Amino acid sequence: MTGSDRDFIELDGVEKVFEVRRRTGFLKRERRLVRAVDSISFRVRRGEMVGYIGPNGAGKSTTIKMLTGILTPSAGRLRVAGIDPSAERTRLAHRIGVVFGQRTTLWWDLPLVDSYRLMRRMYRIPGARYRENLDRLVELLDLSGLLEVPVRQLSLGQRMRGDIVAALLHDPEVLYLDEPTIGLDVVSKAKVRAFLREVNAEHGTTVLLTTHDLQDIEQLCKRVMVIDHGRLMYDGALAGLHSVGESERTLVVDLERELPPIEVPAPARVVRVDGPRQWLAFPASESAAPLVARIAARHPLVDLSVREPDIEAVIAKLLRSPGRAPEPPAERATA
Repeated sequence: MTGSDRDFIELDGVEKVFEVRRRTGFLKRERRLVRAVDSISFRVRRGEMVGYIGPNGAGKSTTIKMLTGILTPSAGRLRVAGIDPSAERTRLAHRIGVVFGQRTTLWWDLPLVDSYRLMRRMYRIPGARYRENLDRLVELLDLSGLLEVPVRQLSLGQRMRGDIVAALLHDPEVLYLDEPTIGLDVVSKAKVRAFLREVNAEHGTTVLLTTHDLQDIEQLCKRVMVIDHGRLMYDGALAGLHSVGESERTLVVDLERELPPIEVPAPARVVRVDGPRQWLAFPASESAAPLVARIAARHPLVDLSVREPDIEAVIAKLLRSPGRAPEPPAERATA
């Protein structure tokens, strides 16, 4: 692996400060500097799939916008595939794909396929390559019956799949995904996740994923970064995040009849009993298999399911942990 592959995405001390003004008197205004991203540094290797998560307002979208060249950093150094995004935005656009869950890149009143034809011209995709990519992506994401439907008539989940196709038509080396499974049902989510794994494995596409769905991270990313108040709070394996944040999964057990609380070895514990149904908590960093096997061998089971921890709760516990950097003070000036 070359140095450029190891440091395919590079951020060194990157900051983004916005100036917000508000009137405080007849001729007086207050100028407030909001530090949305605060000295962030990290590297992403070519072909990595990385989760980039944090509370609302943490600085995730600001980071993505700087990586695409939409915003210019206030300080620090940023490179994607050796390119300065804000200085060479057009050149970079041919090497990246972007999907924002709440915003579409498709033309609202045109049939889906017309948006793709327009993008072929924008990216100057050769005809044979365009047809091959379109056929493959449409089949994988089950959009063949929707190509002639105007975008405004698509459901949110259908539009999300349409946006993913649009982002990949030109074979980007980097894919930025913001809530890619929002609005999808369970079956569609599974299809999108399987598709993203295939794109990453077969084409070596580098993926930076922001999401509130912990299962997206667990099924797609080996590495996760947590940002809060513009600062990078964690960078490592998901299991390590669970350990630091002390998060728990919940095993919901339906028994044939009402029984006393099930005896399980620590750190697992029964947290609630309601008739024949019992809720057991256990560390999210551990496998559920031994606990399930133990219960199935000793108790009359009807059904059971595992509920994942809420990603916001995991992050909240992490941010409350000792050693967390204090929230930076707001910077103010009057004018």
